[in-house]
Amino acid sequence: MNTRKVVGLFWKTLLIGGVAGLLTSFFVMSEEYAKNLSPFNLMELSGLVVFFLGLGFVFSVVSQTGFFAYLFINRLGLGLFRTFWPTVQVLVVAFVVFDLVYFPYQATKGDVSVFWYILMATAIFIYGWIIAKIKAKETHQRAFIPALFFMVVITAIEWVPGLRAEGTDYAWLMIITLLACNTYQLLILHRLTNNESNSKTKSN
Repeated sequence: MNTRKVVGLFWKTLLIGGVAGLLTSFFVMSEEYAKNLSPFNLMELSGLVVFFLGLGFVFSVVSQTGFFAYLFINRLGLGLFRTFWPTVQVLVVAFVVFDLVYFPYQATKGDVSVFWYILMATAIFIYGWIIAKIKAKETHQRAFIPALFFMVVITAIEWVPGLRAEGTDYAWLMIITLLACNTYQLLILHRLTNNESNSKTKSN
């Protein structure tokens, strides 16, 4: 990709992150909004909107950092493991899904039922599977495992700060924003690179 497309991708992903973070806050932090609706407090409401919009921007930057790290890791993995790289990715995905259940559950010392962590890990895996299938359908079947790896493993790594935060509100804010940004970046990448390839072909 050229610089213009990279910058465009950055700003569009940033916008998606901000909007996703703000919309999620309406549900996750509804009590905070309700406090300033009755009685109506415009300054406080505006402050909340700006805060959660900014938080979405921050999560978007985390997502974009993870995305470019993934592109490097994928190239490195292909160079190191060659034909075994897909198998390695599948094993890492399985390990991360297990970790999403085991470590958060251990951190709560049994205060939260393990069922909720199983449900959370399963939901992330199923969502990643769906997005990976879309990616494979739009590109090539070989893209399925790398896409699944990105949506599950990289998203989980990016989500670590949210999982360590006290309470679940910021964890929800972060994971939904990350999934929105990661989905967009993954599904738009081949369109950007294909357009560039087509432009070069026409110019030749």
